[in-house]
Amino acid sequence: MRLFRRKNEEEEPIDLEARSPETGLKYKDIALMGQMIQQGADLTQPRHALYYLYFGDPRAAQAGATEGRDAGYTCEVRDPLPEYPGQWSLVCERQDALLDIDGVRTADDLFQGIADKHGGDFDGWEAAV
Repeated sequence: MRLFRRKNEEEEPIDLEARSPETGLKYKDIALMGQMIQQGADLTQPRHALYYLYFGDPRAAQAGATEGRDAGYTCEVRDPLPEYPGQWSLVCERQDALLDIDGVRTADDLFQGIADKHGGDFDGWEAAV
């Protein structure tokens, strides 16, 4: 009788963009939250957070910024970097972000929705510990 199973070498790696059925969070968000907790962060306390989106058109980036501002974020559209011509970045931030499960899921849904609506990419977020 086996008590432990060996890892199947043919198992596919986890898609970090996929969502956990238990929390609705992307696996990459769960990993980031775990790292923050390991560093001593209390995710129920408000903190500064930044969210990154990328668009192939400045009008789309501006439209995304308007939606971010309407949701209470400070947003800035940045011109393309020389190494990424034709890619406008949108950086949205909030000083009082709650990064508990509900807060992360709500922000992720907002920014993924903005990216999807305007043909962009939501790259993720970072926050102060």
